[in-house]
Amino acid sequence: MQNQPVSVSESTIFQLRQENEKLAQINTEQEQKITYLEHELAQLKRMVFGSRRERFVPSDSGQLALGLEGVETKETPLEKEQISYTREKKKGKAVRLELPSHLPRQTETIEPENLVEGARRIGEAITEILEYNPGKMYVKKYVRPKYVQPDTDGEEKIVIGELPTLPIPQGNAGPGLLAHLLISKFVDHLPFYRQVQQFKRERVKIAESTITGWFNASCRLLEPLYEELRQKVQQATYLNGDETPIPVQSSEKKGATHTGYHWVYRAPQEKLVCFDYLDIPEYTDPCTGDSDPLEVSVF
Repeated sequence: MQNQPVSVSESTIFQLRQENEKLAQINTEQEQKITYLEHELAQLKRMVFGSRRERFVPSDSGQLALGLEGVETKETPLEKEQISYTREKKKGKAVRLELPSHLPRQTETIEPENLVEGARRIGEAITEILEYNPGKMYVKKYVRPKYVQPDTDGEEKIVIGELPTLPIPQGNAGPGLLAHLLISKFVDHLPFYRQVQQFKRERVKIAESTITGWFNASCRLLEPLYEELRQKVQQATYLNGDETPIPVQSSEKKGATHTGYHWVYRAPQEKLVCFDYLDIPEYTDPCTGDSDPLEVSVF
């Protein structure tokens, strides 16, 4: 049995052609979308698995930056608001601090020139400036008159006032000068040779060897205070210590040195510090009783 030809109307042919064109357009759009997604996937792989210079992992793992340059975004216009505040205006002139009241004042009155007769004083303007007068050396002279008076046995005897106790017997340095030498050396870190230069500007020549002798005598005067400080540090319940070995020259072995130990002890709770020096390596530590300085606990 032979197949009979099917007759198709023109309207059906026109409808099929429209559907075919529509499917072709959809196919073209899908191909374009696939091409775009393949391009985005390649970019993502380079960002995550590419070389180090091309690699990029955004901080927000929930959102990937895939280069959506072609996507249009609608910008939201920013709202404007007005803010006002108040601040203190800085004064143009600096406030000058008052000078200490315990300092002595030297008053100098300055009268106006060409003051006519009959002028009436209605007030005054006071201006204070801080001045400095360099330390001046002076000589303190003790004058002790001598008298002759009869004694109880009828004989005459010479009487004279007793001289005050001097820091250095038969020395001519007063306690104020000795205190200035020590404070300048240990507090202001001013060596003796520089202090000698200062004295020269005052037209006072003092040999450095003389100042060294005064220094040694002053240290001997302070030995009782040093021993008291040492005992207080020894009685501390918590103590820090540190030793520094230093080379020392002595007159016994000229040209050779031996090791000396400079110790510092600190009682933090009592806020006391004690320095000690020993020039032999084997000794009994005054604060710990240890016979070897290298085995003493240090901080």
